[in-house]
Amino acid sequence: MPDRRSSEVSRGTAMGIAAYLLWGLFPLYFDALRPTGAWEILAHRILWSLLLCVIVLAVIRDFGWIRGLRGQYRLIAGVGIAALLIATNWVVYIAAVTSGHTSDAALGYFLNPLVTVALGVVVLGERLRPLQWAAVGIGVLAGVFLAVAGGRFPWTSLALAFSFGMYGLLKNKVGAHLSALHGLTLETAILAPLAAIALAVIATWGGGLDFGRHGGVHTTLLVLSGVATAVPLLLFAAAARRIPLVTVGLIQFATPVMQLLCAVLFLGEHVSTARWIGFGIVWIALILLTADTVVTLRRARAGRLSE
Repeated sequence: MPDRRSSEVSRGTAMGIAAYLLWGLFPLYFDALRPTGAWEILAHRILWSLLLCVIVLAVIRDFGWIRGLRGQYRLIAGVGIAALLIATNWVVYIAAVTSGHTSDAALGYFLNPLVTVALGVVVLGERLRPLQWAAVGIGVLAGVFLAVAGGRFPWTSLALAFSFGMYGLLKNKVGAHLSALHGLTLETAILAPLAAIALAVIATWGGGLDFGRHGGVHTTLLVLSGVATAVPLLLFAAAARRIPLVTVGLIQFATPVMQLLCAVLFLGEHVSTARWIGFGIVWIALILLTADTVVTLRRARAGRLSE
């Protein structure tokens, strides 16, 4: 059993890292969707993700789980709240990237691991090791420094941090009852009517839809937003079911690092000296986390060999 548990944790950690690396590349993807507005992109992400999930379920002939949802009102309510949280996170993030404020989004994901870790400790009673405490403390310092140095209240960043932190908590609670694919299918099914209404409103009163108006590449990217959305979310959901929430929070540092690099190297955004200093502080936290992981794995390996 310990070996099996260790294998599950290793798989979950690998899935979590893959999810956050993919999310780190999202600024490039959503920047390519300009001039489409955030709400239309959000609606496409929801509807194409749902279609992809239904196709996969049809291929593997896996619709029987839907019958098991009858009477599961608390489960459906939990998934519904999670769906609204992730939709909020999506639209805020898309708006930040498409308006040239990817660095604000990156700040949100610098703060997000701190929110996630706090939820893990306060709500779930998870414990941190000494090096992890040190890393979190340095992360708090970086978050406060970045927020203060910006000269304005970071509404976008905090909205991203808290919406995804709460989403992670709910996935940790609800994930045990639904597989990653089933959970994403239910979430997007709950959001689909809202997405359809959003498209209807944009088409009628918002100046018309951008879908199909900016060439084949742009249209294809909107369609593939379902794949781009589903893959990292499935990886994240699978990871959240296998590893402690604290671990999920700590590996999230990879995403804002990549987002800042995308903003500066590819999107031409200016990042102030103060934010680069904060960026460096976070790297110190990452070094401590890496050291903690190496030490913990070596001790676990040594313990198994001595048995």
